Amino acid sequence: MKFDDFNLSKCADGLLPVIIQDAVSLKVLMLGYMNREAFDLTQFTGKVTFYSRTRNCLWTKGETSGNYLHVESMYADCDGDTLLIMAHPDGPTCHRGTTACFDTPEEEGFARSLARLIHTRHQEMPENSYTTRLFIKGVKKIAQKVGEEAVESAIEAVDGNRSRFIYEAADLMYHYLVLLEQMGVTVADIERELRHRH
Repeated sequence: MKFDDFNLSKCADGLLPVIIQDAVSLKVLMLGYMNREAFDLTQFTGKVTFYSRTRNCLWTKGETSGNYLHVESMYADCDGDTLLIMAHPDGPTCHRGTTACFDTPEEEGFARSLARLIHTRHQEMPENSYTTRLFIKGVKKIAQKVGEEAVESAIEAVDGNRSRFIYEAADLMYHYLVLLEQMGVTVADIERELRHRH
């Protein structure tokens, strides 16, 4: 994707409006603007950089707070005059300390919320955490746990034990999400693959 691909004749001051969306929760985080330099820098560094209309300069989101926005993917809209960036935020996006600049209800599903928590555990590796212990043991142990929980879920399904199946399926989902994190794969990656197959 190139900056010249956009139709800037519709854009105020020749600046490209950019919507930032959380790649995991899909929550819309903020709106900003880019000029060519900000766009190129964002692609080069993988961190979202905007052009500040009030200060007339570039600013990388998080350069003072540490709450960077790490780019996962970028999409032009159908008219070529707006950019959507799917990103992984390091912390709150808004200067108020809130997740987003928009006060929309939190609608993140529990699985995505759990995936985000597992991602945080992987980054911080807190002591006395079962998730941390799994990451320390590595991919073989995590994959083994996924296999064990899958078998236990299947056994409870065949036995027709609904409550035990729910219990084992929850264990399976947790360990599956840990394995995704270990492999550097997101829930969104799996969704894209399923959509592609559909």
